[in-house]
Amino acid sequence: MDEVSYVVVFPSIFSKNKIPILISNIKKILKLKNQQFKSVKRDGDIILVDANDPVFASSAISFLFGIKEIAIARQIKNSFQEIVSEITSVGGNLLLRGEKFLVKVDGTSKGFLTKDVEIAATSNIIEKKSKLGATPGTDEKYDKLLYTYLTKNNGYVCIFADRGNGGIPYQSQKEKTVCAVYDEISAVSCYETIKQGYDTKIIVCYRNKSELMNLAKVINHIIPRLVQENIELEFFNLKINPNGIRNYLIYVNSILDILMQDPCKRVSLGLSPLVFSSDFIDNALKLVFGKKKIPLIPLSGVDSQLFNEAKEIGLERNLKKLEKFISFSSNKIPKPSKKEVDLAIKSKKTISICVGPNNVHDILDSFEENH
Repeated sequence: MDEVSYVVVFPSIFSKNKIPILISNIKKILKLKNQQFKSVKRDGDIILVDANDPVFASSAISFLFGIKEIAIARQIKNSFQEIVSEITSVGGNLLLRGEKFLVKVDGTSKGFLTKDVEIAATSNIIEKKSKLGATPGTDEKYDKLLYTYLTKNNGYVCIFADRGNGGIPYQSQKEKTVCAVYDEISAVSCYETIKQGYDTKIIVCYRNKSELMNLAKVINHIIPRLVQENIELEFFNLKINPNGIRNYLIYVNSILDILMQDPCKRVSLGLSPLVFSSDFIDNALKLVFGKKKIPLIPLSGVDSQLFNEAKEIGLERNLKKLEKFISFSSNKIPKPSKKEVDLAIKSKKTISICVGPNNVHDILDSFEENH
């Protein structure tokens, strides 16, 4: 039988009951990224993508949520001898001289134990690839993992594997939610909103041109995860002093007032109990409920993961700034200026983005047209 390589998508534990939506999102992202594919289908608890270029296809799929892991793997029959032979062959090609390796087999075995496959394949690699000097490692210490997953009829021997973003598939909540991106914390909150499956509308708030440029770069990392070809973004300019904790809290509350004007019933708040006081958050929640809307706090319960997700959306250089946010404390709840909020709403600018490599330039050029 000819060896067939697939992109193998392992759904996250929270997505196993949402696989049809994940399959739909995979097809959408491949089309958006101009990746040709023959089929996207399910085999047990995994998804197989038969793509013309598995490497570029797996890279495109990596933008999606609802995925535990993405691999490029060879498909074989679920039989003891074929599995052991293929693991030995792949291991011999992947291992470098002197590396420690670990053979791991999961899934549904037929007439044998997965542990037997692991032992047999490990012995074969040691015997047949003795010139490499490769030695078996342990679960705690190894240089290379040789992973195989078995379904009812097939086995998938992984050539390459990478971690997914977790979460659940975009739009699986089937609810429209508005969120504002205006700094590092709010950007991570927006990322989390999408990760939790909400159909997300993004508004962008900024105080000066420098902030606008930085936010355009951040948005560029977020919008591909919306799995849409065309996205409308709304921009609001608030004339608020960017210096000092008090002015920052005024800024946040002013943005909350702007969010209240949006027709979306659900409002995602870029607030974390690890950063803001409980009084400040309680005040925001009361305001949202007072407008008969439903608040979401995606960062509630997110601790050090906040920094990992900041890296995901291109904020590596801003981690020090995030640390400063976390170190500030204030129990005061300064009220926003109604005048400034009204002026910001009048400044609203809607930009339609065709998702691609020039998103940042398209956003900034749209503002230059006004001058």
